[in-house]
Amino acid sequence: MRIAKTIAIALLAASAALMSAPSWATDTVKVRFSWKLKGEYSFFYLGKDEGIYAKHDIDVQLGEGAGAQAALGSLVQGNEDVVIVPAIFAISAIQKGMPVKIAALYQPSTPFAFISQPDKPVTTPKDMEGRSLAVSIGDTATSYLNVFCKINGIDCDKIKQVQIDPQSKIPQFMQGRIDLITVYTNVDLPLIEERSGTKFAVLDLPKYGLSVPGLAAVVSNKGLSDNADILKRFFAATNESIDFARKDPTAATKALMNAWGAAPSEALVRTTIVKTSASLSSPAGKPHGWTDEKTISDAQELILSTEEGALRKPSSDFYTNSLLEP
Repeated sequence: MRIAKTIAIALLAASAALMSAPSWATDTVKVRFSWKLKGEYSFFYLGKDEGIYAKHDIDVQLGEGAGAQAALGSLVQGNEDVVIVPAIFAISAIQKGMPVKIAALYQPSTPFAFISQPDKPVTTPKDMEGRSLAVSIGDTATSYLNVFCKINGIDCDKIKQVQIDPQSKIPQFMQGRIDLITVYTNVDLPLIEERSGTKFAVLDLPKYGLSVPGLAAVVSNKGLSDNADILKRFFAATNESIDFARKDPTAATKALMNAWGAAPSEALVRTTIVKTSASLSSPAGKPHGWTDEKTISDAQELILSTEEGALRKPSSDFYTNSLLEP
């Protein structure tokens, strides 16, 4: 009798343990952004809030960053599984030997521009001659200014390049001390225009030939080798999240603002999300993030033309589409 009672208690305990335990184990994926929260990152938060990552057995952990180089360094050190950075920084790092690969390229062309005051508009490359331009370390557009000038047949020496701290460029611009600054048209421009109440003149850089790969997800070579299945599930969930954000930008806005302690207005956040969604593209018939070999080849040529000591490498050294394949 005592034995039967003991067995019954043991069975009840085992049953309770099974009922309280999850039916499957989830895999943690640590994601680090290259910068502070902004509309570009909304679909990751939407996927987390809506359980899309959980559906793919992924526990995604999202964190802000302090620059692309810091994020890439943390990735190589094994502190992160995926970093979200401008692709051009990853390509440059790979050329220098960093053991990482672009796993998804969401913006084959960065949505950026030079903006100017409406009373002194600069809307074509030729208009830049005789004007002052803020130049900062890490500013993608001004890093390739000589290339832009050559493409458009203008004299870079006639543009007054003013070295300035990144944190100072907007105040200097608003005070009229600088004629031109670089902005991302999907996130920076809506914010500056809302806060200033001014509609600025825009010189769209991709329109005039400066195409630089933008938002990308990068993984380490070790992670690609050791955790391919986990990463494939992460990217499948991310692509579902992108589709959801495009379909319901209001839900994406809510998800991002839930995580953003000092967010700007809801209307502004929604605008940046819609503009970011419009900037994401992939080759016809391919999933979000699919990298075209020519995009990488062209970017490598861009870097080779501006960075001393850069060496040409096979395009396959820079990216993989294997994590996006069904």
